Amino acid sequence: MPELTEARRDRLDDDQFAYTDRSGERKLPIHDESHVRNAIARFNQTDFEGGDSKATVARRILRAAKKHGIEVGEDDAVRKAAG
Repeated sequence: MPELTEARRDRLDDDQFAYTDRSGERKLPIHDESHVRNAIARFNQTDFEGGDSKATVARRILRAAKKHGIEVGEDDAVRKAAG
C-alpha cells in the first residue's frame, strides 16, 4: 500500500474517506485500490458512532470497491453490515 503522508491525507476530500466521526476525524481512506482493500480489512476494527453509521460506511466502502474492481465476498463483514 502506498504511504499516505499526513500532508497528502490532509489534501484528500472528505468524500475520499469512508467515515468521519463527530469530532471531525476522517477514517478509512478509500481514494485508491490499496486503501479500499485496507478499509475492508480494518472495517471491524473501527468504532462507529450512531446506529446507522456502520451500515452507511459499509455501503460507501462497497461502492469504492466496485469502482476499483475489488470483489467483496458475501461472508465479508463489510458486505454483511451493508445489509
